[in-house]
Amino acid sequence: MAVPWSGFPLRALVELARPLGSARYLQMTSFQDADMAPGQRQVWYPWPYTEGLTIAEATSELALIATGLYGQPIPRQNGAPLRLAVPWKYGFKSAKSIVRFTFTAERPATFWQTIQSAEYGFWANVNPAVPHPRWSQATERVLGTDERVRTQLFNGYGEFVAQLYQGLEGERLYA
Repeated sequence: MAVPWSGFPLRALVELARPLGSARYLQMTSFQDADMAPGQRQVWYPWPYTEGLTIAEATSELALIATGLYGQPIPRQNGAPLRLAVPWKYGFKSAKSIVRFTFTAERPATFWQTIQSAEYGFWANVNPAVPHPRWSQATERVLGTDERVRTQLFNGYGEFVAQLYQGLEGERLYA
């Protein structure tokens, strides 16, 4: 989904934090307040919501911390105060309402990967040739219409991000 986000490069936050050289991943954690978000009372989910990127992904020129959309401050229902925007990945990787960033040497367990790893892997890069276990991802619907268009590898950002995944052929990069 194309959204006019505004914010700042995630790379700037990484540079400001100056993680240890042993850090290979950045874990983002969303808020947890069941009074504000009653869905968090569902004990079968591993709250709080967590998501992760490699340091290389986090410092990509396309990784953005969104603080606004459509020229306005981002509202809570769209992920305030901070939302990750990684346009080459599937939407569930764009964590909302981030309250903590943690640098770690170990790949973090992510929310959806913990719930259903066969359907939602760590990498979640867009690839129309790799179907979701329950549906095809070869096409997508244009918002506001019934028109379907071919899904593009990395959502069309391959020239900017493909090098991030070189040497990882044994990984499930697209699920």
